[in-house]
Formats: sequence, C-alpha cells, structure tokens
Amino acid sequence: MIKRIRIAGFGGQGVMLLGEILAYAATLKDLNSIFVPTYGPETRGGTANCMVTISDRPIYSPIFTACDDLIALNEPSFIKFSQAVKPDGYILYNASLIKSVPASKAQLKGIPANELAMELGELKTMNIIVLGTYLKHLGLFDHDTIITALRHFFGPKKEQLIPMNQKALQIGDKQ
Repeated sequence: MIKRIRIAGFGGQGVMLLGEILAYAATLKDLNSIFVPTYGPETRGGTANCMVTISDRPIYSPIFTACDDLIALNEPSFIKFSQAVKPDGYILYNASLIKSVPASKAQLKGIPANELAMELGELKTMNIIVLGTYLKHLGLFDHDTIITALRHFFGPKKEQLIPMNQKALQIGDKQ
C-alpha cells in the first residue's frame, strides 16, 4: 500500500498542519510516512502546498508528480494541482471557495468547509472538518489517532482547542 497525497490552499488555511497530522498519524500506526512542505513565494499569498506519502513499505523518494489524492482548500490550488491526480484518484475540495469544478476522471467530493466551520463558531477548524471527511475516504486512521496527533502538534499550550477540533472531525465525518 502506498498513498501519495497533495494538500494545497492559501497560507493560513492549515495546509501544513493537515500534512503533519496525516504523516504523524501514519507513524502512530506503524506505517512509513514522509511530509514535504513547500515554502517560498507561496507564503506571500499564493498557494501553499505539501506532499504526504504514506506506505507500508519503505518510501524511496519524498517527491512525486502524480498523486493519488488531492485536498484542495481554494480555487487556485484546485486549478494548479487537479490535473496531477491519477485517473482513479480522489479530489476533496472546499466547495465554499471552489465554484468552478471541471470534469475529472478522479472521484470529486466537495464540502462547504468554511460554512461548516462558521456554524461551529471557528473558521480555523475548516481544515480539520476537511480532514474528517478525508479520513472516511482514506480509511487508515480513526479519530482517536488523529486527536493523538493533534495533541502532539498543539502541545499543552493549546490543549483547550482539542474539544472543538474533535467536533470539527465529527462534522467532517458526516459529510
């Protein structure tokens, strides 16, 4: 099993955190993983993205051109990366910000992530709502594993954010 995932959006949408969570969750389940963030001009308002590879075998390259799955949090990211998804792949996109969705051989799923996050009362949970939806497709990690990863990245200073993020995962899981 090998899964190549690209996550992309605007800086500040939690793109890197999503990648880190998936990679760390893989290690918690004794899988191999690599997280490759992309920094540079993207941090100035363009598309920020990362690549995550998860495998039950050794991973020999951290870089890939074609991905199995794409999580696109904004329209520029969708436009830029959707053509690199394999024909049998999966594209999960934020339908709050992506209105023009061309036909694709990959499976497409849009969720109104921004609206769902605002209903929860915190726009910053949008990425975790998307993650909740993605976990159903991926089928590798349960919510407890993801919460363990969140605790790792949030640390004790942000422990109070865990309950809201648990709710965000559950909201995403229902989409």
